[in-house]
Amino acid sequence: MTDIDHLNPPTGQMADNVIGFARALRAAGLPVGPGAVIDALNAIQLIEIGNRADLFTTLQAIFVKRHEHALIFAQAFDLFFRAAEDWKHLLDSIPLPDHAKKKPKPASRRVQEALSQSAVREAPAAQEQELRLSVSDKEILQKKDFAQMSAAEIAQVTRAIANMRLPQAELRTRRFQVDPRGLKVDLRRTLRASLRTGGDIVEIRRLGLIDKPAPIVALLDISGSMSEYTRLFLHFLHAITDARKRVSVFLFGTRLTNVTRALRARDPDEALASCTSAVEDWAGGTRISASLHSFNKLWGRRVLGQGAIVLLISDGLEREADNKLSFEMDRLHRSCRRLIWLNPLLRFGGFEARAQGIKMMLPHVDEFRPVHNLTSMEGLIEALSSAPPPHHFSAIRPAA
Repeated sequence: MTDIDHLNPPTGQMADNVIGFARALRAAGLPVGPGAVIDALNAIQLIEIGNRADLFTTLQAIFVKRHEHALIFAQAFDLFFRAAEDWKHLLDSIPLPDHAKKKPKPASRRVQEALSQSAVREAPAAQEQELRLSVSDKEILQKKDFAQMSAAEIAQVTRAIANMRLPQAELRTRRFQVDPRGLKVDLRRTLRASLRTGGDIVEIRRLGLIDKPAPIVALLDISGSMSEYTRLFLHFLHAITDARKRVSVFLFGTRLTNVTRALRARDPDEALASCTSAVEDWAGGTRISASLHSFNKLWGRRVLGQGAIVLLISDGLEREADNKLSFEMDRLHRSCRRLIWLNPLLRFGGFEARAQGIKMMLPHVDEFRPVHNLTSMEGLIEALSSAPPPHHFSAIRPAA
């Protein structure tokens, strides 16, 4: 076989297609550099260009370096090289054809946006406009309600959420580890070290308490009124899961579903698609009391140990508000270190707790915060990084 290192990269239409495809992959999030593009141009000289399977395998072997990138590559290849009858047609693939507008698979939205923005030639005007985004526009996006955003604005918010990082709020445990500055003397290691000096204690070994990140447990309402907020908050939870392995996520509407394992997928689109397929009652009704009962009975002891912080994302509009809801909220509150209720209804300036469900839930939370825009999410990060309040939440009282 001919050594590809000695081949001259092809030029012309085919080279433009490969370079354009590499740009689309890079826009979709794959780390495709110039070296990989040169390798791809050399490699396609050794295969039959008309064979779609050979082309897919060759480009995948060069451009895909991590398992989680295989899904994005497959979607991009399917959309970019859909028209096989004429290579020239690839250069005119903006906008995407109608057959690419079917129900998208995981990560396909990101690929479609990347292809529509850059396909073969990146649009300088669009990039310039993005770079010139004024400060006032960013402030408007920060404060705009998620439910009022367009698809383009939601895409910008999703990218901003992916860059959010939750500081490692440390929780002091009762376990000890070797610490030169610790306050407790490690008698066993001190005596063992003294054997090297004939029994003379030259150095005193010490122990210090171990600090671990506090576990986070999120309970997300997926009813019809909460679906848009929950979907974006799942992006936030996916972003912090990479840094904090002790994150448990549950979705509830008319029933409770554990999606912790599904959310651990490295690709955010794949993770959210797995979460959506795992539940059967997305954008349905709400049974907060029954869902909290299932959580307290089946999962409370498993995930609420070691000082867990619970994030309850719900509007509190329970159709079956009774004493059971108050009992389950009280049980949840007593089982965790800190209970923070995130409610998008707080976006209204004159909000009053008039609904019966909200009245029953409020006395059992430590903090009551909004979760409707980027500013509220940044406020949540600050709250999670700070010390818990000494008393229960009392800033907003239920209306009489």
